[in-house]
Amino acid sequence: MPISAPEPLLEVKGLSAGYGKVQVLHGVDLTINVGEAVALLGPNGAGKTTMVRILSTLIPADSGSVHIAGHDVVTDPDGVRAVIGVTGQFSAVDNLLTGTENLQLMADLRHLGREAGKRRVSELLEQFDLTDAAHKLLSTYSGGMRRRLDLAMTLVGQPQVIFLDEPTTGLDPRSRLTMWQIIRDLAAAGVTILLTTQYLEEADQLADRIAVLDEGQIVAEGTPAELKGRIPGGHIRLHFARPDLLQAAAELLPAAAPEQEQLVLQVPADGSVGSLRELLDELHGAHIDVERLTIHTPDLDDVFFAVTGSHVSDEIDDEPALQGAAKR
Repeated sequence: MPISAPEPLLEVKGLSAGYGKVQVLHGVDLTINVGEAVALLGPNGAGKTTMVRILSTLIPADSGSVHIAGHDVVTDPDGVRAVIGVTGQFSAVDNLLTGTENLQLMADLRHLGREAGKRRVSELLEQFDLTDAAHKLLSTYSGGMRRRLDLAMTLVGQPQVIFLDEPTTGLDPRSRLTMWQIIRDLAAAGVTILLTTQYLEEADQLADRIAVLDEGQIVAEGTPAELKGRIPGGHIRLHFARPDLLQAAAELLPAAAPEQEQLVLQVPADGSVGSLRELLDELHGAHIDVERLTIHTPDLDDVFFAVTGSHVSDEIDDEPALQGAAKR
């Protein structure tokens, strides 16, 4: 039997939008399948947050279409809001309430019912390791705790797809790693995720697929491995103990670039075991001893700088309007 194609949960076609004379998005196409985690990567002003605002029904697009779980964001915004959750760059929580009260308020807004709401609140407090702080005011929470609670509030209604707009901005390294694990667990549980981020490592760690947005357009798309594979620049750095060995290796390998002060020879290579073995055999046959070596293969940094331009558009930032939008 033929293998059926993945089911698209989110479809964006020809999406364009601007603020006044500033055009932010230019004909963006993007499809996200059920259970897929996709990272929208790009520099400041690339249009990432504007796209999330449109997808979450906060602002209209100038042209194009968006369908989420079969609902059109223009003709059926209530249907869209019922199946999405949004976590913005800044925590959308009430400092005058406790963690439990924040979650219970969201459960009430989602019309879960008294008993079902209590069960859902208890589940989320445990899932996000907030049980011990459940009855403390939000003013006592750390930044990482507030962000975890913010994400928990997004999940009260068990949305089919969640938009995480720069979810780890401002977090310390430990809190960022905690958030990464929570996002991995959500993806493993089958939640469909659209993650916007400026952190290349974050996209690499969390996304099944990456779309690079630059100046309002998708300029590259694929799995992290696919994107890295398209970029040239892999090389092996050979470290030598003496200048004469470096000189001999440079004469043997004319395509390599010597770094005299560091006694290093940079040899173009694809990083494969076969190419490494061939290089070492050639050096061994010439009786040239290598002290040590390091292998560099293209990473997302290389991809990012190869496909994005130096210009950053002046995207208008009305981020406060996004906070908690899909939670309401």
